[in-house]
Amino acid sequence: MSSARSRGVLPRGSAPDREAVLDLYTFWLSSAAYRVRIALNLKGLDANHHVMVLRKGDQSTPEYRKLNPQELVPTLVDGGSVLTQSLAILEYLDETHPDPPFLPTEARDRALVRSHALTVACDIHPLNNLRVLLYLEKKMGRGKDEVDAWYRHWVEKGLNALEDSVAASGRAGKCLFGDTPTVADICLAPQLYNARRFGCDLSACPTLTRVDGHCMALDAFARAAPEAQPEAV
Repeated sequence: MSSARSRGVLPRGSAPDREAVLDLYTFWLSSAAYRVRIALNLKGLDANHHVMVLRKGDQSTPEYRKLNPQELVPTLVDGGSVLTQSLAILEYLDETHPDPPFLPTEARDRALVRSHALTVACDIHPLNNLRVLLYLEKKMGRGKDEVDAWYRHWVEKGLNALEDSVAASGRAGKCLFGDTPTVADICLAPQLYNARRFGCDLSACPTLTRVDGHCMALDAFARAAPEAQPEAV
């Protein structure tokens, strides 16, 4: 599988087409974009990658804001459909390409898996994404040590809670639920990648780190990793 890559180039408009090539607006260090790269790989889908260098403001250009008014990545374009928010994109991919599924079949199990995923995507990640860290640094005048301490505090607190929830569920196997990757694992791997970047203490999370090790040995996860992206620096 190969993906064409460019920087900040928008695709020409086209009518909706189920067979159309996907266009993914991504940044190698964005954990939300990382989730979508994993999902595409698990589904066996190709996408043209358009690299948005966030620290250079590519996401704030008028052209990109027409696609994503939030000025965030990822954005996925499928024919004439523009999709934002990583979990919404994952759900879309799961509904349009159901094999392999990202959620179990039973309603209670699906709710459990979603709760694990949302712990990362809604409780941990929003407090620590790039725009929050830059605001603390640039607008609030906080130094690097203070910003990093903020990051570690909230990530460790959130991951420790997730560890307890996963352990209490009794449903973890090789993955957070059973032995097959779900949306929960797709969210976990990028968050642990960034946690390690910032030197978080993961000693209280043996289940999460074990699952992450298993997932990162899978080709779909490994090919989506930040350092595996051509634009990685």
